[in-house]
Amino acid sequence: MTEHHSTRAVHAGEEKHKPDHTLTTSIARTSTFTFRDSAEIAAFMQEKAGGNAPFSRSEYGRYGNPTQAAAERKLADLEGGERALLFASGMAAISTTLLTLLSSGDHIILSRDSFYQTRELVDVLLSRWGIESSLVENDHPAAFAAAIRPKTRLMFVESISNPFLRVVNLPKIVEIARGHKLLTVVDSTFATPINMRPLEFGADIVIHSATKYLAGHNDLLAGAVIGSQAALADIAAVRRLLGGITSADDASLLIRGMKTLGLRVHRQNESGLRVARFLEKQPGIERVWYPGLESHPDYDIARQLMSGFGGVVSFEVKGDFEKAGQFVDSLKLPFIGPTLGGVESIILQPAALYSLDPFERKLAGMKDNLLRYSLGIEDAEDLIADLEQALKTAF
Repeated sequence: MTEHHSTRAVHAGEEKHKPDHTLTTSIARTSTFTFRDSAEIAAFMQEKAGGNAPFSRSEYGRYGNPTQAAAERKLADLEGGERALLFASGMAAISTTLLTLLSSGDHIILSRDSFYQTRELVDVLLSRWGIESSLVENDHPAAFAAAIRPKTRLMFVESISNPFLRVVNLPKIVEIARGHKLLTVVDSTFATPINMRPLEFGADIVIHSATKYLAGHNDLLAGAVIGSQAALADIAAVRRLLGGITSADDASLLIRGMKTLGLRVHRQNESGLRVARFLEKQPGIERVWYPGLESHPDYDIARQLMSGFGGVVSFEVKGDFEKAGQFVDSLKLPFIGPTLGGVESIILQPAALYSLDPFERKLAGMKDNLLRYSLGIEDAEDLIADLEQALKTAF
């Protein structure tokens, strides 16, 4: 029987009949796992020596946890991967992956509009160890091909970029990468496994900030890496060394969050399209960035690759930095903050958290009048009515 994503989100990765007859997976809140006797230790060490991964059990919390393992199985199923690894944050997932796959003298190609801290990790930290990088435009696959060097090892892209929601031509990027025997790593946080599954297009590794849509309730930090057993084996070993694994409590919250992922994302897809269409008609709005709009530069590729266009709408108000801030302050429903993907709507003026210096913001391409609106699961009618009153107030 073929199960759809919401059915898998509820049932995958967890035992139907659990110890103590509980319905939910228990939280293994422990730092250490014990052995009954010396024979059990010997059997455990024999299993490790055999190279089986993942192992059937762990001896220490930094190496693994039953609650975390259940969350990993569920996420691997949702993404269509053989294995998933959980981390303490999205950046822990990205940094561990890149530290594992790259060595001194290697070269990495990133899309220019990748998450700024991903770029900072590569530009500032990895460069100290002789790892070189090139930034190319997300919407020009030919630029990726042109940037390849003899020491290039991987291409790192985002399925949907932040904050302009550019959609990468993933099949073309994968084709180029495979032609040069390179790995393709995709940060798919914005897309979620509901709207796009990069492994189905040939990507080697998928990364998520599980803090966002996967968890969905703004109450945990976690990151995830998904792929084949072979692709993740070395990353798992490095995670053991660096220790950036998620906690059992956060893994339990993530399991809970993923059970409603399909419901939430479908609601956010619907609200996102309605809000984007509303904003595009407003005289106080200069431009709307949403891949579900015909006006978006990546509309055609988004329609080909995505089953939904997401719950984030970015838009530029008519006016300057102060005017954009006034508009944000006029809204009554959304919280103001830097995250996204949860049940609560959250709005951010990215320039406000970037730099106090207008010249630095302009140099970085950070538009003063740009707003990023992450829609929660509130009724679209209420979100639109709130935007309407704010537009009247600010303009």
